[in-house]
Amino acid sequence: MTCVRAENLSYRELNEVIRNTAGPCSIEGCRGQRFIAAGMSEGEITIHGVPGNALGAYLNGAGVTVLGNAQDAVGDTMNAGRIIVHGNIGDAAGYAMRGGCIYVRGNAGYRAGIHMKAYREKIPKLIIGGSAGSFLGEYQAGGIIAVLGLGNAGGRIVGNFPCTGMHGGKLFLRSDASDVEFPKTVVARRANEEDLAELRQVLLDYCAVFGYDIEELLNAPFTVVSPDEGNQYRQMYVAN
Repeated sequence: MTCVRAENLSYRELNEVIRNTAGPCSIEGCRGQRFIAAGMSEGEITIHGVPGNALGAYLNGAGVTVLGNAQDAVGDTMNAGRIIVHGNIGDAAGYAMRGGCIYVRGNAGYRAGIHMKAYREKIPKLIIGGSAGSFLGEYQAGGIIAVLGLGNAGGRIVGNFPCTGMHGGKLFLRSDASDVEFPKTVVARRANEEDLAELRQVLLDYCAVFGYDIEELLNAPFTVVSPDEGNQYRQMYVAN
């Protein structure tokens, strides 16, 4: 694995080095450089430190692992690949994400999964191990978001106004969501066996990455949220 020292590199210089490096790459001393791995279609990058905004923007198949926290707009409009964050992430993770996976061990800020979408075989997945801020899944058009509330010590699993404008996809909350107010344009219900079977497949890779027991994780109430078939947003944006 090639090691790149990032302390004195601008984001342009760092990204140029990464693109010219063959094989796996480890970035040491990352200090907020933006756009790391933007648009990359191959390769594996491990980041020590804190990457700046738009980590993995337009990612097209490469793998990125952050051994710490990440800032805003992780996976912005990513198309394929996998981003793993062992800490927390900022706002707008997975903005307009249309493929691939984002796995977060900790918490997410506001507007995670905003404008997520899906197309044919591309089903993007955003899995948040802790809690998520307000406006989770805003205008979600496809894909799957799961928030697991691990280490949440009984606190709220999601902030205010989740699923505002949602017109596609699904949201899973590892909670009975009795303290969550959803808009009238979505349906929130207790996950059934079919839902949990689908969720199991979504979480298997996440559990393998972070070392969780899938049976223990699923041994809890889950709420699944999806658009109301007759809601105005679905009628406006989704073709029958």
